[in-house]
Amino acid sequence: MAGSDEHREIWDAFRELVNMTPSALEKWLATEESRAAGQHKDGGESTGHASGRTIVEILHKKKGDLSDADYAHMRKVVGYVRRHLAQRPSGEVRDTRWRHSLMNWGHDPLHDA
Repeated sequence: MAGSDEHREIWDAFRELVNMTPSALEKWLATEESRAAGQHKDGGESTGHASGRTIVEILHKKKGDLSDADYAHMRKVVGYVRRHLAQRPSGEVRDTRWRHSLMNWGHDPLHDA
């Protein structure tokens, strides 16, 4: 497999940052708050919401069944979550678009709180 060291790094970072289970993420993606968060192109599904659906698919796969496209998406998720976490607003974040957007990408910042 090409770039197996890189894949291992992506896998480790993805598993660390995506802290929602597939079922919790699926449940979240079905909510209005999830659909409202993020950037929408032409009134359609937000980028984060579409990403969340892909993350659920990745989480259901065995590590050995992941494709290069899966790893590319995992890299995108890691980059997004890291950038977004660095922009944490002050105060209570439970009902913020910031948290909702992160949750669409599989990371609940209150998970460890």
